[in-house]
Amino acid sequence: MTTFAETLKKEIARVARKELREEITLLRKLGATQRSDISALKKEVKSLQSSLKKLEKLRAAPSSSGSLTKPLPADKPTPDAPRGKPGRKVTFTAERLKAQRARLGLTQEQMGQLLGVSALSIWKWESGGASPRAARVPEILGRIAMGKREALSLIEERVA
Repeated sequence: MTTFAETLKKEIARVARKELREEITLLRKLGATQRSDISALKKEVKSLQSSLKKLEKLRAAPSSSGSLTKPLPADKPTPDAPRGKPGRKVTFTAERLKAQRARLGLTQEQMGQLLGVSALSIWKWESGGASPRAARVPEILGRIAMGKREALSLIEERVA
């Protein structure tokens, strides 16, 4: 009977090892997958942190120069006076156009009349879908830098 008991014990141990081997293999695969996922998440967090630092630096820079809705001296181009700082080129941006239109309290249609274009062009410029021709940019920058009364009187002249 001793041999039967020993044989039964050995068989039970063998079957248990076989079942555990399958379970352990699955757990090892799961652990490897989770380690690679953790590594990918760490890389993503690191890149997001560096992006956040860059954005914080960018956000801090404009706030020291004042509000974006106020016209900058470089926004008023004059033919004989230099624009802004030497070497600094004033460019057209959708955000600037939108902010200046809001500052003037004009609709897109009124802004189009002021600039001599359609309201659809203003919408496309503000949404970033298109941009004005380079030859017109100085004129546009000069017009959007006007005061509210001056802009409204110019619109009334164009309509009449």
